[in-house]
Amino acid sequence: MSLLSKLRCITVDVTGTLLAYKGELGDYYCMAAKAVGLECPDYKRVHEGFKYAYKDMATKYPCFGHAAKMPNIVWWKTCVRDSFIRAGYHYDEETFEKVFRRIYASFGSSAPYSIFPDSQPFLRWVHEQGLKVGIISNAEYRYRDVILPALGVHQGTDWDFGVFSGIEGVEKPNPKIYELALERAGNLSPDEVLHIGDSMRKDYVPATSIGMHALLLDRFKTSDADEWRKSGAVVLPDLEAAKEWITSEKSAS
Repeated sequence: MSLLSKLRCITVDVTGTLLAYKGELGDYYCMAAKAVGLECPDYKRVHEGFKYAYKDMATKYPCFGHAAKMPNIVWWKTCVRDSFIRAGYHYDEETFEKVFRRIYASFGSSAPYSIFPDSQPFLRWVHEQGLKVGIISNAEYRYRDVILPALGVHQGTDWDFGVFSGIEGVEKPNPKIYELALERAGNLSPDEVLHIGDSMRKDYVPATSIGMHALLLDRFKTSDADEWRKSGAVVLPDLEAAKEWITSEKSAS
């Protein structure tokens, strides 16, 4: 008997599991700057600046400013402005506004993302087994309303319900986001649900802490994968391998 026979729902992470980033952050900052007649910002400095600016905003205003009722565009504008300043670029307000609008539009579209070729076949296979599909993601509303549909990943066809941190006000690795997913799935028992993600800290640990099944994908052969396995996690290269594991007798052990 396989794990599949026990499941009523499979939940999945988005970025790194279903989708991947195309290019680098600096590519989109560069395109935005060139569009208004500026030179491209230095890629390394911008990347480092963004990393610290994002962490700072996520600490002060988690879930994209949900609790503070901060508009999504204001959260991102503050983050992007800080990332430029940290990288050593001090644009006047008019110039910054022009650059920011282009960056915000780019990341609110499908342009920076690509869907892994095994993602939709897997999601539809899950539906064919009579299971529900849920999405659990530390993302804001544009993932649900714009980005996923633009990539052809549609609610109803590919997934049934979603729990997005910017909409719900709770984010991974808080186990409450997984508890909310169980409610959305129809108040299922944790042992009736499998979660698939790409982070030990944000996906595997919180999901299993409330009794859900979980496995991790290592699509990019990360150095952390060996430690994940030593910790007892099932680590697989892609969703095709996940499908094979779910239907095998090994998954029930």
